[in-house]
Amino acid sequence: MKINQSVVVISGGASGMGEATARTLSKLGAKVAILDREINKANIIATDIGGLAFACDVTKEDQVKHAIDEIINAIGIPRACINCAGIIISKRMIGKDGLMPLADFQKTLEVNVMGTFNLMRFAANAMITNDPRGNSGERGVIINTASIAAFEGQIGQVAYSASKGAIVSMTLPAARELAQFGVRVMTIAPGLVDTPMFANLPQAARDALAAAVPFPKRLADPYEYAKLAVHIIKNEMLNGEVIRLDGALRMQPK
Repeated sequence: MKINQSVVVISGGASGMGEATARTLSKLGAKVAILDREINKANIIATDIGGLAFACDVTKEDQVKHAIDEIINAIGIPRACINCAGIIISKRMIGKDGLMPLADFQKTLEVNVMGTFNLMRFAANAMITNDPRGNSGERGVIINTASIAAFEGQIGQVAYSASKGAIVSMTLPAARELAQFGVRVMTIAPGLVDTPMFANLPQAARDALAAAVPFPKRLADPYEYAKLAVHIIKNEMLNGEVIRLDGALRMQPK
């Protein structure tokens, strides 16, 4: 799919991999709309790249619908949607303070799974009204974000791994369903990425994490996620698959 002048929606676009992807796609000529609960940060980035920003909780049906409607009215129907919004709650099922609260498990699934599905369905519903492009008749592409925790969850990651595993499992059936409309669905499963979550770690801890990666022995740069997203958008044969972005890392139990 051609990126230049295409409308792209990015959830969680105010930081980390979402921000890197927004900035990268904007430089390639895309019309970028950022959805994020951190509207002040989203507005700053949108101003920088000449895009749009919307305060949006992806778990809220009305907020996502409103954002998509506003995007269509302002800059056109989305051709690409990238789901980067997500949270991580790391707790053992049975810890020193007792059982993991069920609310923590529910919240993780609500944001990571329901939030991803919620935006995916609204984006797909809009995309199918696009004019088909190219010899294949492509109308759009959706890229969701899982994690290698979907495959090798560590101790304390039951909720997070379950949520990311669900995103992995949605990929193929969603791609099969939307194939009739010319809409592709892909998932990226990152490993250790140098996002704000790692920013405050002591250098020794960062070095230890980096040493666990076979090659290259470092944390991934958020812009490496963005580069992969760009390739997925451009390569229409990529569909219904999960791509690990982890330097061959396989997580140990803890």
